[in-house]
Amino acid sequence: PGPSGYGPPGYGPPVLKPGVVPLRPLTLSDMFNGAVAYIRANPKATLGLTTIVVVVAQVIALLLSLWPFAFTDDLAQSFDGEDVSTGAMVSLVVSNLGSSLTTVLSTILLSGLLTVVIGRAVFGAGITIGEAWRRLRPRLWALIAFTVLEALGAIVLIGVVVAVIVGVAIAGNGWAAFFVGAPLVFALVVALVYLATMLAFTPAAIVLERRDIISSVKRSFSLIKGDFWRVFGIRLLAVLVAQLVAGAVAIPFTIGGQVMLGVSAGFGGELLALGLLSVGAVVGQIVTGPFSAGVVVLQYTDRRIRAEAFDLVLQTGAAAGQGAPPESTDDLWLTGPR
Repeated sequence: PGPSGYGPPGYGPPVLKPGVVPLRPLTLSDMFNGAVAYIRANPKATLGLTTIVVVVAQVIALLLSLWPFAFTDDLAQSFDGEDVSTGAMVSLVVSNLGSSLTTVLSTILLSGLLTVVIGRAVFGAGITIGEAWRRLRPRLWALIAFTVLEALGAIVLIGVVVAVIVGVAIAGNGWAAFFVGAPLVFALVVALVYLATMLAFTPAAIVLERRDIISSVKRSFSLIKGDFWRVFGIRLLAVLVAQLVAGAVAIPFTIGGQVMLGVSAGFGGELLALGLLSVGAVVGQIVTGPFSAGVVVLQYTDRRIRAEAFDLVLQTGAAAGQGAPPESTDDLWLTGPR
């Protein structure tokens, strides 16, 4: 049988498909095919955009990682197994934090831009990189703030569990800490997975529905609570597919890097090997980043269709035809309950 309320497949009027997905409740294949189709339909705003953001972020992260050693011999000494100075170690920690922050910010920027791109692709409309940035720019700070709050929440939960286990170990013994800590750690993992899934649509609500953080969080919970396991399963499968593809793409670079590390005895060869390994990771991220972002937005679209008959709203926008301005469909995402 077909999706609830839509009758068995093969009956009734043909389903409208102006863009990358049909305007009806989506199946798993619809989401995965749509996540690939929007990349093929607009490669400049997907692969090109991803390449720009990822490469720039990686270059900045590399520079931040190496700058503590730029004017000293500490980097060469570390490769030779010699001790580095305390100041260099502190600088290294700070620079690594800076490079990690750069990576996080680039991920936020990229996911927001790709959300705008696929929001248009649902209607079959293209968008330039510049226009995607103009549409995202007013929502960028909200995306960053949400990511920071999400990370702080996870840190607090982990900190509470660690503090309880350490307290029990100090007050009792190792066995008591184990019997208390094992279920706590299991509960922590379950809680983190649950919250990550329930918050999955928050960025889409911030960008496409232009909501504030609080209402976006509530929106994500309301959309997912009735279909948690389906959302979680599709997200997990998409992550596994993306990791497999990224690993396969990076294999030549990984082999080359490992060979260079094995045969090179000099400092330059070691840097070249590390560079090859980094290039493999970058290429894998460029290939899989748009796919992962596309699956999340299409899941969000599917949940709105199933919960709010949002396909009728999408069909209203599609009825305007190809001659309508592409930006005319952007406001259709605002039609959910406020």
